[in-house]
Amino acid sequence: MVRMALDRTLPVAVFDSGVGGLTVLHECLVSLPHEDFVYFGDTARFPYGDRSPDELRSFALELTDRLLEEGAKLLVVACNSATSAALPALDEHVAGRVPVVSVVTPESRLAASVTQNDRVGLLATPATVASGAYERALAQAAPDATLHPVASSELAPLIQAGGDVDERVVECVEEACAPLREAGVDTAVLGCTHYPLVRPILQRTLGRGVTLVSSGQAIADEVERELRRAEVDNEPARRGGYRFLCSGDPDEFRRVGTRFLQMPLGDVRRAPVAPARPVGPHASPTASRSAA
Repeated sequence: MVRMALDRTLPVAVFDSGVGGLTVLHECLVSLPHEDFVYFGDTARFPYGDRSPDELRSFALELTDRLLEEGAKLLVVACNSATSAALPALDEHVAGRVPVVSVVTPESRLAASVTQNDRVGLLATPATVASGAYERALAQAAPDATLHPVASSELAPLIQAGGDVDERVVECVEEACAPLREAGVDTAVLGCTHYPLVRPILQRTLGRGVTLVSSGQAIADEVERELRRAEVDNEPARRGGYRFLCSGDPDEFRRVGTRFLQMPLGDVRRAPVAPARPVGPHASPTASRSAA
């Protein structure tokens, strides 16, 4: 397939269900300071983890089209649930236009490279676990490894709320990690971009002998490779910028997002999206609008 010529001055586009993908963006900004980035957080429809595959595919295609309209030379799907449900459809949708980098495959490759006993744990949302995407990716990267998945509906919304790390978070982490300790995993994939924010609690709960794998650095490395392959990487001497779109409340996005990005957010522009059925703890219309 002939790929359309891309403009190296365009930004790398990143989208996620909320602010969790800012943990991925953080690594990209640190590793690729010479590139520009635009980030879309779909906070009005958060959380994605309890939604159907059809909904997730629809959301992913909508956000992709919005970002390509803004202008982009590469697309990063920072949401594990969206990647698990929509990646084949998304690859087909943008074929010949921009390269796509997503979270599942890089994490699985990294987990395969570090596990010593071939028992790999996965902490993720119900949608991600149900998709089987990590089983397929790990089987390709390490055929002898066994994946032990655990689904949590509660952990990502607790982290997204942006409050203090309290006993509710600790109890949720302990409940999610219990099956992984019982399975004797030596590696655990953090299959949601929100989870690195509670990495110390996860590490303490699983023990120092378990290696935690998250997507940030793996994604940054893959973005760099794809930009070079497409010959649209910027000169290392320049200083790039970054900007933000969100479908919910921009002020709330900025408040919570600063904690995830660990850098100033600056201006956040609201970008409305198609309405969707309410789910989970954000089921009220007010919460749906203001979730960040």
